[in-house]
Amino acid sequence: MNRYDAVIVGGGIVGLATALQLQKARPSLKILILEKEDKLALHQTGNNSGVIHSGIYYKPGSLKATNCLSGYRMLIDFCEQQNIPIDLCGKIIVATEPKELALLNTLYDRGIQNGLTGMKRLKKEELRDYEPHVVGLEGIFVPQTGIVDYSLVANKYGDVLRDAGTEIHLNERVVSIKGGQVATGNSSYETQLVINCAGLYSDKVASMTVPNLNVRIIPFRGEYYKLKKEKEYLVKNLIYPVPDPSFPFLGVHFTRMAKGGVEAGPNAVLAFRREGYKKSDISLGELAESIMWPGFQKVAKKYWRTGIGEMYRSFSKAAFTKALQKLIPEITADDLVEGGAGVRAQACDREGGLVDDFMILESSHAINVCNAPSPAATSSLAIGDTVAKLALKRLGD
Repeated sequence: MNRYDAVIVGGGIVGLATALQLQKARPSLKILILEKEDKLALHQTGNNSGVIHSGIYYKPGSLKATNCLSGYRMLIDFCEQQNIPIDLCGKIIVATEPKELALLNTLYDRGIQNGLTGMKRLKKEELRDYEPHVVGLEGIFVPQTGIVDYSLVANKYGDVLRDAGTEIHLNERVVSIKGGQVATGNSSYETQLVINCAGLYSDKVASMTVPNLNVRIIPFRGEYYKLKKEKEYLVKNLIYPVPDPSFPFLGVHFTRMAKGGVEAGPNAVLAFRREGYKKSDISLGELAESIMWPGFQKVAKKYWRTGIGEMYRSFSKAAFTKALQKLIPEITADDLVEGGAGVRAQACDREGGLVDDFMILESSHAINVCNAPSPAATSSLAIGDTVAKLALKRLGD
């Protein structure tokens, strides 16, 4: 039987970053990454908007805040060392209604608390200095925000790992973990420690080592439109609304992409399967698991109005356009063409809480990263460092 010091489940950006930090801290370790797909970074990593987040949104002292702020610098350093293109173009956050002004103030204060420098409060007339087609009451310019191709970053992590001797096995779906025995559909492996970075299936993998797991991954699909080429001039860089603090999504926004083009969106609707990137992607079993989870039922009861609005926008281009017009009134439905979609792995506890922070659960033979949505890509090397330090305590000298 193949023996390893650590087996990492999941070849997305967090799993790869964890392996990278573990290998860097102790090069003698024998590490294996198991990825169920035939390529790395195909799901959350490969289907996000490519934003390098500044850390302005996150509660000071939270795992999101601390890992985003430290991971931001690590990510930029890595990209510069590996000649991966990045563009620290900055973004504006725009209040379009009077009730959002207090929330905008809170965001600005939070940015200060999180150590951001160079932010600028924008009056109504100053918004157009940054985004000529935006209309709003007030805003914040955040210079640290940028764009990058995270698939490129993750695959470069993989190249560095392979060069250092870390094994990466593709087409290996983990089917059971019993003590130090990890079984896939193809092979079995023995390890001192399992590190679960399985993203959309992190709860499934965690339940193999954590009895009575109190969280379940609820998949939310984010659907995007793209601006037609001749309308891309309407957006210079990144334009965000003031987010609803009670809902763990940032609202529809405009993002200039590292690969070119401008995305508009996303909405946030329940996906009918965990890897459901299209409305037609349905798994009755996975859908039933989501709907029957007591926590999701409580979430649905609490946010039903918001949920109906998101679903309506999913099926109505006119409604989606109207949401975008809050930021850029001259946008029309004719300016938009269908874009891609991503699925967010959102942990939901049994009591109905949508877990806001990163969540890492430890069991006797495993460390489980059970909630790592945005800004996990920005934070990947910091999350990897956090998990690696936990792992090294387990692995001894």
